[in-house]
Amino acid sequence: MLKLLTSSQMREADAYTIANKPIQPVDLMENASRAFVELFMEDFSDRTLSISVYCGTGNNGGDGLAIARILHKEGYERIKVIIARFSEKSSVDFNINLDRLKFLDLEIKEIYRAANAGPENADIIIDALLGSGLNKPLDGEWKDLVLWLNTLEGTKVAVDIPSGLKAEGTMAGADPVFHADLAITFQRPRLNFLLPDSSTHLKYFEVAEIGLDEAFIQNAEGSYYLLSEDDIRDRLRARLPFSHKGSYGHALLVAGSPETMGAALLCSKACLYTGAGLTSACIPAEGLNALNAAMPEVMAVVREGNRLPASLQWGKYQSAGIGPGLGTGDKSLHVLKDTLKNFAKPIVIDADGLNLISSNYELMQLVPEFSVLTPHVKEFDRLFGEHTSWWERLETGIDRAVTLGCTIVLKNRYTIIFTPEGRCLFNPTGTPAMATGGMGDVLTGMIVSFVAQGYTPEDAAIMGVYLHGIAGESVQGYVVPPSRLIEALPEVILRYL
Repeated sequence: MLKLLTSSQMREADAYTIANKPIQPVDLMENASRAFVELFMEDFSDRTLSISVYCGTGNNGGDGLAIARILHKEGYERIKVIIARFSEKSSVDFNINLDRLKFLDLEIKEIYRAANAGPENADIIIDALLGSGLNKPLDGEWKDLVLWLNTLEGTKVAVDIPSGLKAEGTMAGADPVFHADLAITFQRPRLNFLLPDSSTHLKYFEVAEIGLDEAFIQNAEGSYYLLSEDDIRDRLRARLPFSHKGSYGHALLVAGSPETMGAALLCSKACLYTGAGLTSACIPAEGLNALNAAMPEVMAVVREGNRLPASLQWGKYQSAGIGPGLGTGDKSLHVLKDTLKNFAKPIVIDADGLNLISSNYELMQLVPEFSVLTPHVKEFDRLFGEHTSWWERLETGIDRAVTLGCTIVLKNRYTIIFTPEGRCLFNPTGTPAMATGGMGDVLTGMIVSFVAQGYTPEDAAIMGVYLHGIAGESVQGYVVPPSRLIEALPEVILRYL
């Protein structure tokens, strides 16, 4: 897992690298600027594009000056540099890079008021005004300049972080922030890039490796991490010779209602395709024909109304999941209560299972320790109270996972896993094409399957979330139907063995 840092910790990583590599600050800035340009050239290869680089007089502005110089060397000749001198102060590295820039045939304009910035019609506008050093909303000339830049039509690219955007913490929607189409950030994603609140100000981001000391970063204090493919390779176990269906566990899925059998079918199919040795679906009698027709490999445990069959042998299952398509009526509540009372091992609870608990919160005390809760944002707020920002949800998620002794999977573009140890793990995989009904049912089936195979619930959640996203990426198209994602799972999982 890659440790994610706050802005103050990132500055500490800069200082540590400078002191221990050793490397001069201006040379580290040069590394960062070159790494920025490498990614920039992949995205904008046309050397005829006109580019305006707006620089403050601190180190973010120094980055901007170095970027302008390197772009010019790489053949981008239509470059203009605008320096916002809204302060008498300037950093040492800014001054060094300004001196280097003066030897080139580039247009350099200095402004002392935002009103003097125009006219501007560049194809690309690069924001190197303030970076992450800001700890208050933009005001005065900075605010006026950023708001004016936001009105321009050119493609907007931020150096490290859009000016005015907080790197972490609660973001106020009304705060003036540079609206970037792309941010090229350094070494690690900024925490707020991974939260939906940033989407008003930032469409996409890329991460440039700049040579900071990785050992220092990984050993920094903090709860925030980014999953990587190594986390899957380190956990996933190959199937051994002479193994059989009993080697990979028996999963029970309590799901579906007469009106919503699709959720139960998707969940069951995902469990099967993720590798559970045996999969049983506890479904209403009305859904039996659909299950048999769609998946003859999945066994049925038929329930009548609110009654689970008396013959149900809870002890023979290694894992259980409940909720997809279950419904929220009295019959469904009875089924949930019976499941929580009779299945003593960790349970994966999703969808209507969570909705029933949120309206009958006393049931939370029946949830076995180390269970996995998989809410989307509305279900999360129903369970744990309304939130005004995603940063608040991070704080609540960490607290609730520790207090309940459960793993909480908050589904999102960058799904967040809160662990009982108090860690907050962001998943980088997936695609907006996965934004369609049924994806959560698939994820539930995958996590239940991994638990049945003997993985800890926390590891099952990590592997399920990551591989769910990778499988979605592997299905090309404007939209990824959940059923097609499921069919990609066996091949996708093999990549990590």
